[in-house]
Amino acid sequence: MSSLGQITFKPETAKKGEFYAHWGWNREWYNKSDIHFTGDDYDFYLRDVVAKDKPAEFDVGTYFSPKNVTIPQYNFRIGYYFKNNYHLSLGIDHMKYVVQKGQSVKIDGNINEPNNRFNGTYANDDEIVINPGFLEMEHTDGLNYSNVELGRFDNILQYKKVTLAMTEAVGVGVMYPKSDVHLFDKERHDEFHVAGFGANAQVGLNIKFWNHVYIQSEFRGGYVNMPDIRTTYDKADNAKQQFYYAQFNILVGAFWHLNKG
Repeated sequence: MSSLGQITFKPETAKKGEFYAHWGWNREWYNKSDIHFTGDDYDFYLRDVVAKDKPAEFDVGTYFSPKNVTIPQYNFRIGYYFKNNYHLSLGIDHMKYVVQKGQSVKIDGNINEPNNRFNGTYANDDEIVINPGFLEMEHTDGLNYSNVELGRFDNILQYKKVTLAMTEAVGVGVMYPKSDVHLFDKERHDEFHVAGFGANAQVGLNIKFWNHVYIQSEFRGGYVNMPDIRTTYDKADNAKQQFYYAQFNILVGAFWHLNKG
């Protein structure tokens, strides 16, 4: 530990026994993915499908009213420091994933349903446009990732009552989306469902004020594998996909001890 005036470099990180919780908002970027649709009368792949997140338009009532807290893309986490630098936490990343309409993608497989204008056998060099009538697909209620993380926290410097720290973590969890899928003219399955699993890693900066309140910013990278996406109320209808994502978030939170003595 060293100091320069009132600045202390690498102050001791003594957090064992502390709890913390934070809430904030996120943005995501997804790589292209293949989506596999199966049912009694169809089995086909859509290749290199483009999807984007869907942040709520900024409005004070939407982002800060307690009754609307689940509308924006958000992160919530609560954790405990079992050692001075290490903590375990439970959290949820509420992301949103929207397959972009109007894009032309390659299709391969077959569709053989009664009176379906998309019936046919497709080779991998065939293309189709994703539009209403054929497919609308999004996880906007949302792409929910419930996870457990192991993290590390290191103070970097302190100036009076303000401390700057670095945080890193790795996590695993389950994907619990409420998927809005309109495939052909089928009725959508509009319920929450455990669709698969995810994994993530993150690095961030934490600015703590008066030893309790903090602002934290994170960059997170993750992997999603969903082999059981419900598309309709018929259990034979299913979609599978896997993809990577990058996330940036801004969080506000607090540290506390249950028994400070």
